[in-house]
Amino acid sequence: QVQLVESGGGLVQPGGSLRLSCAAAGSIRDMFIMGWYRQAPGKERRLVAAVRSQRSGDSTDYADSVKGRFTISRDNAKNTVYLQMNSLKPEDTAVYYCNQVPLNSWGAGDMFVRPYEFDYWGQGTQVTVSS
Repeated sequence: QVQLVESGGGLVQPGGSLRLSCAAAGSIRDMFIMGWYRQAPGKERRLVAAVRSQRSGDSTDYADSVKGRFTISRDNAKNTVYLQMNSLKPEDTAVYYCNQVPLNSWGAGDMFVRPYEFDYWGQGTQVTVSS
């Protein structure tokens, strides 16, 4: 299991921006789909953004709640996945995690609502949006 270290969280005012990073202690080249998940207080962890590696260029997909505001990207050479978050809202407050996304999830109707069970999760990074 490749260890994943999330960073970049913090306290930001509504409308602000943050850039999260997920550094892998090993190659992510074979992890075809990587995603950012978040868990808000009292709620289950859910996928919010995913990026799939393809020879023709990466493909991305987003939960409706973050579409148009968040941008996921990956740099396989640096073994890092990023999440640029703009126009942040209080409801974006959560602990953010990165991890793989199962291949059979891509394009599924419930991709962003199903629970994902993995043996390993990093420590996550806290994002708090508040005035």
